[in-house]
Amino acid sequence: MTDDKYLKGTTTVGIVCNDGVVLATEQRATMGHFIASKTAKKIYQVDDFAAMTTAGSVGDAQQIVRVISVESKLYKMRRKEPMTIKGLTTLLSNLLAGQRYYPLMVQLLIGGYDKNGPALYSLDALGGNIEEKDAVSTGSGSPIAYGVLEDRFKENMTTEEGAELAVRALHNAMKRDSASGNGIDVVIINKDTYRRLESEEVKKLREQLN
Repeated sequence: MTDDKYLKGTTTVGIVCNDGVVLATEQRATMGHFIASKTAKKIYQVDDFAAMTTAGSVGDAQQIVRVISVESKLYKMRRKEPMTIKGLTTLLSNLLAGQRYYPLMVQLLIGGYDKNGPALYSLDALGGNIEEKDAVSTGSGSPIAYGVLEDRFKENMTTEEGAELAVRALHNAMKRDSASGNGIDVVIINKDTYRRLESEEVKKLREQLN
C-alpha cells in the first residue's frame, strides 16, 4: 500500500536475525499536521513470543490487537501449544480480507519466535501478506529507513546487532519525516524471551549515532 492514508505518521521496522526477531517503532502519533501524542504505543505483544507493529489508524489497529490476542489465547487453551507466527498471520489476513469493503486502515508487521524459529511477515490493509526474510519497514518514514536497512543489513545478525540497526534506521527516518519522531520503542524476541529495551538502552544506542 502506498496511499498516504495507510502510511500517515509512522515508521516501523522489523529485522530477522539468526537468534530471533527485532521489532521497532518511533512513538509520534499525528492527526494531519497536529502531533497528537509523543508516546504512542505501536508495538503490541499478541502472544508470549509474538508481537505486531502498527501503522495507520490507531482505532483500527487496536481493534485488530484485541481480536488477535484473544484468538491466540483460545488456540493455546484448545491445542496446548502456541499458534505459529504463520498461523497468526493467516488469521490476520483473513480478518483484514473479510473487511475489504470497509477496510481497516492499517499496515502491519507481525513477528516472533515459534517452533520453526524466527519469523516475520508484513500485511497490507486488504489482507495480503509477505514473509520477510531479512528486514522490512512500513509507514511514512519507510523510504528513509529502507535506505539504512539495505545498506547495513547482513546475514546472520544477532538480535543485539539487529536492535542497533533498527534504532539507526528509525533515528534517520525521524530526522527527515515530520510525521515520525520523539522516542523509539524496541522489542527483541528470542526463543525464550520477549524483551522491550529500556529507554536508557535506546538512548545509549542513539548517542552512538551522533
